[in-house]
Amino acid sequence: MIDAERAGEIAATLAADGYHLQVAEAGDRVRVTITAGPEACADCLVPENLMRGILGQALGVPEDTIDLTYPSTPSGEGEH
Repeated sequence: MIDAERAGEIAATLAADGYHLQVAEAGDRVRVTITAGPEACADCLVPENLMRGILGQALGVPEDTIDLTYPSTPSGEGEH
C-alpha cells in the first residue's frame, strides 16, 4: 500500500512547478503518471531515474515496482 500522505506532498511539490501527479496501485505495481500543465517549468523536473528513486522512498514501495510515465516534450521545445 502506498503512503497517501507522502504522495500528496510530492503532488504539491510538482504542482508548484506546473505538473500534475497521478498514482494508482495495480496489483503489485504502482502506476505513476506525471503530466505537464500549460505553465510547467521544463527545467524543474528531474530525470526519470531520479524521480523513480524519489517516488520509491516517498511512496514506500520498491523503485522497480513503479511504472512511471513522464510528460512528452512540447512541440518545438527540448533538444533538437
